[in-house]
Amino acid sequence: MLELIDTHCHLDVAAFDQDRDAVWRRCGTLGLSAILVPAIQADGWTHLLDCCARSEAGAPRLFAALGLHPVYLEQHREVDLVALERLVAEQRPSAIGEIGLDFFVEGLDSERQLRLFEAQLQIARDAGLPVLLHVRKAHDQVLAALRRIPVLGGIAHAFSGSLEQGRRYLDLGFALGFGGMLTFERSTKLRRLARQLPLEGIVLETDAPDLTVASHRGERNSPEYLPEILAALAAVRGLGLDEVARATTVNARRVLRLDRV
Repeated sequence: MLELIDTHCHLDVAAFDQDRDAVWRRCGTLGLSAILVPAIQADGWTHLLDCCARSEAGAPRLFAALGLHPVYLEQHREVDLVALERLVAEQRPSAIGEIGLDFFVEGLDSERQLRLFEAQLQIARDAGLPVLLHVRKAHDQVLAALRRIPVLGGIAHAFSGSLEQGRRYLDLGFALGFGGMLTFERSTKLRRLARQLPLEGIVLETDAPDLTVASHRGERNSPEYLPEILAALAAVRGLGLDEVARATTVNARRVLRLDRV
C-alpha cells in the first residue's frame, strides 16, 4: 500500500463531529500514515489538541498545528498571541498554523493582518517550528515578511501563485500544497503549476472539509479523498502513483520534521 500524508486537514471542526473516528480509521485503510490538523481560532485549540492526542493501531497519526487564521481576524484578540506562545511552549505542536495574509476577502484590515502574521512568525522562529501558510492575493507580501522574519520553512497551503512565487517559497525552505482543485479539468493554471514545479517541492493536502475533489463536488471534503489528489498529480506529471506518493511523503516528513517527533 502507498504511504500518504495529508498535510492540511481540519479534522477537528464540527463538520466531522458525527463520524470523525470512522473517517480517521478509514484513512488508515487507504494508506494515510499521518494527518496534520491546523488551527483556526484560539477557542478551538484545546479541542484540536484533544483530537490529535488519540492514537490507534492502523489509523494515521494526527499532528497538531496551532495558530490564528487571518480570515477570522475579528475574532482574534491580542491576548491570544500570549496564549499561543505559552501553549506552544507547553504542548510543542508540529507547526504554527494556519497563519498568513488574505487580501481576497473584503473588509479584512490588511495592516492588522500583517501585524498578527508577523507576531506568529516570531513565535514560530523562537520555537524553531515550521509554519502553515494561508495566502490569497498576498504572495509577495507574505514572501517579504518571511524574508524579514525567517522561519524553519513550512508549507504554502493551497498554492495558486505564479511559478516564480512558487520558486521563491522553495528557496526559503517551503513546500507547496496541492489539493482537491487539482482534480478538476478546468483548473488549467493549477495543473500547469503542478507540472512545472519540482516534485521535491510538492506535498499533498485535502483542506477537508473544504475544497473537495471533482468526484465529490458539492459534498463535504474528506481526508479519505487524498488518493484521488495523488492520482491527479501523477497524471499531470506523467509519473507513476508509487513515485509521486513516495516523493510527496518524503517531502512532507522533511518540511514538517515529522521523523523527529
